[in-house]
Amino acid sequence: MRLRTLLISSALILLAGCAGFTSKESVQGQGSPAAWEAHKQQIGGIDGWQISGKIGIRAPSDSGSATLFWLQRQDYFDIRLAGPLAVGSARISGRTNDVVLDLSTQGSFTSNSAEDLLEKGLGWRLPLTQLFWWVRGLPAPESPSQVSLDNDSQLNRLEQDGWQIQYLSYIEQDGYSLPERIKLQGQDLQVTLVIKDWQPRKLGQ
Repeated sequence: MRLRTLLISSALILLAGCAGFTSKESVQGQGSPAAWEAHKQQIGGIDGWQISGKIGIRAPSDSGSATLFWLQRQDYFDIRLAGPLAVGSARISGRTNDVVLDLSTQGSFTSNSAEDLLEKGLGWRLPLTQLFWWVRGLPAPESPSQVSLDNDSQLNRLEQDGWQIQYLSYIEQDGYSLPERIKLQGQDLQVTLVIKDWQPRKLGQ
C-alpha cells in the first residue's frame, strides 16, 4: 500500500512538472511535436559556436547593414559588427551581468545589461538574451512562446516577448540543422540575420 501511494505521488509530481514546462510553449504547424522535442534536445546541447555573416537593421532613426562575427563559449559571448551600421566597428562582449561595449568612434562602455548597452551605443534595442536561443532556432525557455513548425519539425515562425521571428532557411552543419536566414520584427525595429558560416560546438560534454 505504501509503495502504491509513493508511485501515485511520484506520478502526480512528474505530471505537474511537465505541465509547468510545456505550458510556456504553444505549438502549431505541419511538423511532428515529437520530432520537434527531439530537435530541441539536440540543438539545445550546442553551447558554443562561431558565426559569421551579415546583419541588417531597419529602424525609424537608422537603417543599414554590417558584417557579423559571433563567438559563443557557454555563458561568454563576443559579438563584433563592422560597417556603416556600426559606424566603423563595434564589439560587445562579456557575460550575462558583466558586459563591455567597445565603439571605434566613442570608446568603451560597461553595464550589467547587453540590451542597455546596445541601445545606448547604437540606438536600437535588440534582445541579446533571447537571441542566444533564437539564433539556434529555439524559443527562449524563460517566457511563453507561440511556435509554428515547418514540414521538417523545425521553427518556421516564433512569437515571443513582443517579437515575431521568421525562419526563412536552414543549413546543415556537422549533423545539425541550423538557421541560415532569420527575420526578426519588434516594435519599430526589423532585423535580418544572414549566417554564412556556422561552427557549432558542444562544450559541456
